[in-house]
Amino acid sequence: NGNAGFQQVLERLESDPVCQRLSLKSFLILPFQRITRLKLLLQNILKRTRPGSEEEVQATQAYDALEKLIKDCNENVQRMKSTEELIYLSQKIEFECKIFPLISQSRRLVKCGELTALDFNTLGQKWKVTTRPIYLHLFNDCLLLSRPKE
Repeated sequence: NGNAGFQQVLERLESDPVCQRLSLKSFLILPFQRITRLKLLLQNILKRTRPGSEEEVQATQAYDALEKLIKDCNENVQRMKSTEELIYLSQKIEFECKIFPLISQSRRLVKCGELTALDFNTLGQKWKVTTRPIYLHLFNDCLLLSRPKE
């Protein structure tokens, strides 16, 4: 988005009839879609092969290898999404001192959300309750509380 030249070239390529008006994103997703279609094809082949035959053994091996590939792809996609979340969060959060590296290969965001902090203050005989928003960021290895910048 920040590179106007890249955007112009991308728009020109996407509008080319060779690309059939498909976006770059669709071309990036296409290999994953093909892999899942191959899994369905192998399932149908396995249904139609004779039990105990050499074809069944080969189809089963191919199916197992394809399942492992799909699992690896899904894990890598999840890892990239997690890294993207950490990058986005690190751009939003400002630490007073930079002793906490938010982005890490092993760290992932488990849950985040806004909470309301209650402060109880006593003024003479009366209790005064004040509220302020805080944010909770639960990672797989730590808990981070933050507040909006005033």
